[in-house]
Amino acid sequence: MLWFESLDETVKAYLPDLAWECDAAMSRHTSFRIGGPARRMAFPSSAEQLVLLMSFAHTCGARPLVIGNGTNLLVPDDGLDRLVINTSRNMNRLELEDDGATVRAESGATLARLADFAQKNGLAGLEFAHGIPGTVGGGVCMNAGAYDGEMKGAVVSATVLDPENGIRTLSSDELAFGYRHSALTDHPDWISLRAEFRLQPGDPAAIRAKMNDLMDRRKASQPLEFPSAGSIFKRPAGYFAGTLIDQCGLKGLTVGGAQVSEKHAGFIINRGGATCADVLELISQVQELVLARKGVRLEPEVRMFKN
Repeated sequence: MLWFESLDETVKAYLPDLAWECDAAMSRHTSFRIGGPARRMAFPSSAEQLVLLMSFAHTCGARPLVIGNGTNLLVPDDGLDRLVINTSRNMNRLELEDDGATVRAESGATLARLADFAQKNGLAGLEFAHGIPGTVGGGVCMNAGAYDGEMKGAVVSATVLDPENGIRTLSSDELAFGYRHSALTDHPDWISLRAEFRLQPGDPAAIRAKMNDLMDRRKASQPLEFPSAGSIFKRPAGYFAGTLIDQCGLKGLTVGGAQVSEKHAGFIINRGGATCADVLELISQVQELVLARKGVRLEPEVRMFKN
């Protein structure tokens, strides 16, 4: 019996309430709007349901891939022969703790909703996150940041599923935050379930004004009108990737439907009908040209998958 057939039967028997899709188009679940079908996709409604599903998946020989909004993913055109677990639909609850300054967020909650929730409760410290198009799980994993703010400055703990040791709560120090890095990037089999953010009291109107200002700056400088995965390359030491690409005259460089944004050279955008192959070829060309002209090797920030 194939892994997905076995998993279908197990889920039907033990998780009958689990939202479940066969051959789910990944282009509908990634911000790039690129990607073929995932063999199976699940939408757990709780950490407990996710933990059970992970156990069943391993027993059936599946290779689980946990995603949120799919904002930093590049998926093959022929899809994924995997179980994709999507937390953004149902695992997205937000709660204000009794101390009035701590927000608990499930991993599938978007960073935009989290920042809005904090603002409405008069809490400052997450304004920078309002325009980041990912979820709490991905944001904590990658120590997401923008405009001089980052997850490190607000996260006090994260609860993760460690396949070897079960559910664990890690302090900020144990998360070992760095530039686009955390303990979760060192352990890709760990799964973020929720996080707690310690914030500071502030004036809701002033917090909203700062959020609006940062969003205006983002709209003015980034190609938000096109599908993309955000910044396509990590920041090389001593440089800015977008500046290097611009200095090489690569704005507008196009392969198929993929293009180096003419607005911000650090973005590769889907101008319509772009394939994974288009993006990969464009990434390769940019890397080769920047290395040849500037002597700097650009490292992709986007997560890329193969079957």
